[in-house]
Amino acid sequence: MTAMPVDRSDPRPLHAQVADALRAEIRDRSIPPGDALPSEAALRERFGVSRSVVRQALATLEDDGTVRRTRGRAPVAAVPTEHHRLVQRVTGLFDQFSAEGLSLRTAVVSLERTRSGPPSAVHHLVTEDLLRLERIRSVDDEALSYVRTWLPAGRFTDLDSAMLANASLHRLMETRFDAVPSSGRRQIRAVPADPRIARELGVSDGAPLLLLEGGTFDQDGLPLEWFESWHRSDRVVFDIEADGAADQIRIAPGPSLAAAPSPEGTPESAASEAPASYSGLDRAAALAAELRIELDRLRSGG
Repeated sequence: MTAMPVDRSDPRPLHAQVADALRAEIRDRSIPPGDALPSEAALRERFGVSRSVVRQALATLEDDGTVRRTRGRAPVAAVPTEHHRLVQRVTGLFDQFSAEGLSLRTAVVSLERTRSGPPSAVHHLVTEDLLRLERIRSVDDEALSYVRTWLPAGRFTDLDSAMLANASLHRLMETRFDAVPSSGRRQIRAVPADPRIARELGVSDGAPLLLLEGGTFDQDGLPLEWFESWHRSDRVVFDIEADGAADQIRIAPGPSLAAAPSPEGTPESAASEAPASYSGLDRAAALAAELRIELDRLRSGG
């Protein structure tokens, strides 16, 4: 491995710097799960530190579960526990994990009413009167995801934080607000962790995260929620069921799911002022317009 001396001007202890460097390589799979770490002598030479510093760094990694050691053998990178999520299901993380017998804990960071939100949320929910809900989801006291959800405030006036502690938002929508999450569109992208989310998820700034975002509609085709959910890429795996029995045309979303065009003949300004009676038929018309645009593009070779 390339020599990488520690930074002696860094206020962190030398062993912490060595542990952080090795932890990052294990997380990024430069040292794959199950592979042995370099010998103590190799690590001393690489980092330019004493044997005691190397041993303290390895002890730290063993304590936090990053490596495992067996007497008489070199420490190896631990195989991380991975949790799988089917992204094409409308059901949320809570219900999917519960079905697998996993206990998913939810801590509410904040719940507040606001008249400002990202364009994607305003576009999907057709209102600027919003509730912004932020939560941390954990299994076995290990944070897996940070979720920011936008809801139409007028529809969820009685929602409070106490209802959501270690509970499913979707299940609460059904039982308390007569709103059944029934359909929606999702997209996934890899993003670096910003400092705040990195701190909440226990990863380093800029660590790779999987961002799942999208909008959900209820049983009547009315907009129900817009969410952004950041997942630890070393702990959560997104699964997609593929079925070759039926070929379907699926319109791939552009840079943002909220960029979908309005129903044909309806300007954006009118769409943003759509009444609460916005129906499933209107939604179908919008999707039909998207499909027509996509087919025209493919036909023209665009």
